[in-house]
Amino acid sequence: MASYKYKMLGFSRKFKMNEVGPPADVKKAFSKFAEGGDHMSADQLRRFLVEHQGDMDSTVADADRIIEQVLHERRDASEGLSLSDFFHFLFHSDLNGPIKSQVHHDMTAPLSHYFIYTGHNSYLTGNQLSSDCSDAPIIKALQRGVRVIELDIWPNSTKDDVLVLHGRTLTTPVKLLKCLQSIKEYAFVKSQYPVIITLEDHLTPNLQAKVAEMLIQIFGEMLYYPQAECLAELPSPESLKHRIVISTKPPKEYLESKDSKDKESILTGERASGGETPGFMAEQEFESQSMLIYINSFDVWQSDSDQDDEEISACDHKSGQRGAPEYKCLISIHSGKPKGSLKNALEVVANKVRRLSLSEQALEKAATNHGTDVVRFTQKHVLRVYPKGTRFTSSNYKPHVGWMHGAQMVAFNMQGYGKLLWSMQGMFRTNGECGYVKKPDFLMQKGPHDEVFDPKITLLVKKTLEVKVYMGDGWHLDFSQTHFDSFSPPDFYTKVRIVGVPADVTKKKTRIIEDDWAPFWDEEFKFPLTVPELALLQIEVREYDRSEKDDFGGQTCLPVSELRPGIHAVPLYDKKGEKLKSVKLLMQFQFV
Repeated sequence: MASYKYKMLGFSRKFKMNEVGPPADVKKAFSKFAEGGDHMSADQLRRFLVEHQGDMDSTVADADRIIEQVLHERRDASEGLSLSDFFHFLFHSDLNGPIKSQVHHDMTAPLSHYFIYTGHNSYLTGNQLSSDCSDAPIIKALQRGVRVIELDIWPNSTKDDVLVLHGRTLTTPVKLLKCLQSIKEYAFVKSQYPVIITLEDHLTPNLQAKVAEMLIQIFGEMLYYPQAECLAELPSPESLKHRIVISTKPPKEYLESKDSKDKESILTGERASGGETPGFMAEQEFESQSMLIYINSFDVWQSDSDQDDEEISACDHKSGQRGAPEYKCLISIHSGKPKGSLKNALEVVANKVRRLSLSEQALEKAATNHGTDVVRFTQKHVLRVYPKGTRFTSSNYKPHVGWMHGAQMVAFNMQGYGKLLWSMQGMFRTNGECGYVKKPDFLMQKGPHDEVFDPKITLLVKKTLEVKVYMGDGWHLDFSQTHFDSFSPPDFYTKVRIVGVPADVTKKKTRIIEDDWAPFWDEEFKFPLTVPELALLQIEVREYDRSEKDDFGGQTCLPVSELRPGIHAVPLYDKKGEKLKSVKLLMQFQFV
């Protein structure tokens, strides 16, 4: 027995923490597969892994390795697993995690067939208006598996170098060179699949040439050069392993007058309502009046975002356009701003692949009026969705609207935290956390009359996920004795919810277990799912507080499509998505 002491009113009170023991389901499984014996052999463990856990490829050698590691950790000299050893294995998140840890999707399809882990304003350390620009958040994003890094590039005050910053704000700049060097160093520490750099370009032709020189010198053979000026089909992630891909609009002639350029920038810059109003303010005083104008500009121009934000003539290089030829030749995924209606912007062109960017609001309008056109567009072309410009605090939006319509690049502010960011992190735990998730077949298929998936239609239940929350442990190791309650052990409960298409969204929670560092719930919940391919299981443990807001005790978000059936250890994370050292739940997942 472990004990903890708390002092209240001058008296010392002792609270005991019971030893964690196996639930009844674990005892039952051990008895069944150990065939009534006291120990489970490697062959018996293999049968458990195959028949109960659904690991059809498990071998006796795999079981032997598990037994060897468990007995080594527990300093047990026996030749098989006792019930206590078996329980230790099941509650071991490294040996018995809830999802597959390897890349297992087909990686040979074009890039447009994948959801891609995408950052928004990847260089910002905090809010969208006054935080520092740095390569540090870029490094952190790459370490977490983010595959699309966004850089807004501007001239410096003397117009002889290139800086990265959020235009017309108080954000302090960082040199492009430093950002590119950090991308090279950290691009493939988490995933070997390609990193796409999206450049928001506000440069002169001379500086575009300088950027091309930087890209070539820094990345060398890592840099992917498109074989044609405009690709008819995008390459696959497999073919682009360890490569850097550039996406931006082709160089264009600057507008004739400064006034018209400023207005055009706000109206039709690639971000329009997304907060990317250009203008270099890095080393100038930015008075409150100017800030008021900047903020108010969103009220004026966001209504015009419905006129659409991207130009579709990305490969139509007219004779009037100028720019650095070297720069243009490095652009693999072309983008621009739309001309005409959104429906026209969503037309699929047979021999030209391109990227279209829409704000979260523009996507919602497109989903309402042209939902199937969006799905059809994303079967070949790339759609990038970004946060609306008024998200000054770097908050985020619901990613499932984009995913339901096949949007590959649902761009998120990675520097914050919250349930929406947990959903993004959960989605990209899929496929070995490599940053590329193969889109479900229904988003890529066409019917006999060229019809595609309609996100507006509510489908029938496809399968039901049964989730059993047995118990939790590890808080006493990761938190101080008084973190949750000064005078008694914590009162934990677990919230379990489905995040997905609207028809599937639901939430449940366990009862509160009072005064226990190792709570035992043993409760089961059922979740009928119409689109399990896009469903995420969000799990959050909280500590009940009668007088204040309930304390946070850990969270995780798991892709339902990746869940391994059977009993598994589920590690929990802090609010920012960092894995807690010891905190975990024991849970069971079944599909019926």
